[in-house]
Amino acid sequence: MTTNETFYSRSMELPSELLVGAIDSHVHAGPVLRSNPGHQDPFEVAIEAREAGMRAIVYYDVFGWASGTAWMVNRHVPGIKTFGGYLMNSCHGGLNPRSVRTALYMEEGCRFISFGSHCTHFSASRESTIIDGQLVPFKDAYPEFAEQELSRAVRIPTEGPISDDLAEILQMVADHPDVYLNTGHVSGPEVVRILDLAEEFKIQKVLIAHPARQQLSIEQQKNAARRGFFLEGCLVDWLYPHAPRTHYYVEKKYMDRSGDLPRARRTAAQWMADVREVGPEFFVLGTDYGIRAASTPVQGMRTLITTLLDYEFTPDEIRMMTARNPARLIGLDPQ
Repeated sequence: MTTNETFYSRSMELPSELLVGAIDSHVHAGPVLRSNPGHQDPFEVAIEAREAGMRAIVYYDVFGWASGTAWMVNRHVPGIKTFGGYLMNSCHGGLNPRSVRTALYMEEGCRFISFGSHCTHFSASRESTIIDGQLVPFKDAYPEFAEQELSRAVRIPTEGPISDDLAEILQMVADHPDVYLNTGHVSGPEVVRILDLAEEFKIQKVLIAHPARQQLSIEQQKNAARRGFFLEGCLVDWLYPHAPRTHYYVEKKYMDRSGDLPRARRTAAQWMADVREVGPEFFVLGTDYGIRAASTPVQGMRTLITTLLDYEFTPDEIRMMTARNPARLIGLDPQ
């Protein structure tokens, strides 16, 4: 690795050198709706990552079981390891124990169970269309959306008893110590309850997903870290905060346009300051790439690493967040 680098004397080679052995723990490689196709298919992602010397890829599939995708890629792309997980989205019945059980036993088994993405109650109640130049949440613009979609969205009770289905799902994750629980796109209060439930059910590994982490204060993030939970950060947090993301709903009128207008978003500098204050040792970084407006995941990973160097994180800190911590999370030797 290039040595004696300082902020004022940096090589072109260091970001590529730090890609070697890195793990992108958040990749959307499809299949997705035709209204928003990804840049590359899962095989292309793996091949490019292997050529860059990366160690592993973790696939997310909003519409299916990504562990099946990983199984196919692993059979045909030697030299890199891929993994997948399962998102409890509404198209699979949300908190559906049978779907979770199926995911856990599909082929080599999945590496994470997530509470969902665009169709959690917190996320779905905020995704919006544009009417007369103003953002209007789907639930307000289309009464049928509130009735048909919000009613089936994943929602975690912040106090009191939990449903039998949720308890069964948590127990299944606890019974599979190689699998981590992913908070998905839930609210801050829901994150706090999930962490309490994870401890109650003795779930060994939890990742606070990057949209959910941003709902927590710095002190709440520090508290979660002290309790042994990982915090996620993704390149889209600071590089593509306004771009439309994956379309989840088939209906054109339900395509989220909230990226089309400026909104209050944290800058890259603020985001990096949060990581520094909470501590790099508690973060798992990935790209969350696959959105059509972005570059390939591997190119994104190089950009992520370069940005960290821009904000004077050391190579060792970068490897901690992009290689060692992700390896611990998915059950690989941290090396």
